Amino acid sequence: MNLINLIKEKIKRKVGSIYLDDITRNEYNNQTYITFNERPVEYSFVFKHLALQCPQMILDVGSGITSLPHLMQICGFKVTAIDNIKNYWPKGMQNRHFYIINDDIANSILAEKFDFITCISTLEHITKYDDAVDHMFRLLKNGGKLVLTFPYNEKQYCKNVYMLEDSTAPKNLPFATQAFSRQQLTNWCQKNNAKILEQEYWRYFSGDYWTTGERLKPPVKTDVNEKHQITCLLISKQ
Repeated sequence: MNLINLIKEKIKRKVGSIYLDDITRNEYNNQTYITFNERPVEYSFVFKHLALQCPQMILDVGSGITSLPHLMQICGFKVTAIDNIKNYWPKGMQNRHFYIINDDIANSILAEKFDFITCISTLEHITKYDDAVDHMFRLLKNGGKLVLTFPYNEKQYCKNVYMLEDSTAPKNLPFATQAFSRQQLTNWCQKNNAKILEQEYWRYFSGDYWTTGERLKPPVKTDVNEKHQITCLLISKQ
């Protein structure tokens, strides 16, 4: 690297450092507590199975602005992160934690195979969810593991839980949130020669679906026969 390029690199790093310090300082100073969300339960499930499976190559689907891909990377894994930036984020999206590839998992152009794929609270927002699941299995190595988390009701699929009468969510959100059921899980496994290795059920609300009824504090881990609104799944590609 010649002297001019070295000076440019130092200036770029200095400006970038100042900019990032300003962002993180503002985030720190403007923190407000609203309520807890489902991420502690979901991330706990992810990292429990990363510790047990010890994969090398991980794909995170629908990373958005979260730090999940970075957290997995600093645990020693090689991580690729994707999101449908062009269509799902009309105002654009920048993840300050990790580089995100613009890719639609329902029609993915990725060719690389992965040992482990995570898709955390993302699938419920994808209209072509069957295509998305098919592409995740296509990108998974034989014997690889897929972690999915999303709103769930064992018996009945719901197209948009936010539109249910007793939902506490705002009615003007620009995206729908589906709740999947056993029927979808069975179809995905049969179609992709997959097997559910572990499934957790969690109750966050008093109603039958995510955001319906009163919020529980803290959430309760239940089973298939008790009321629940989200699920965490570990699925193996046979």
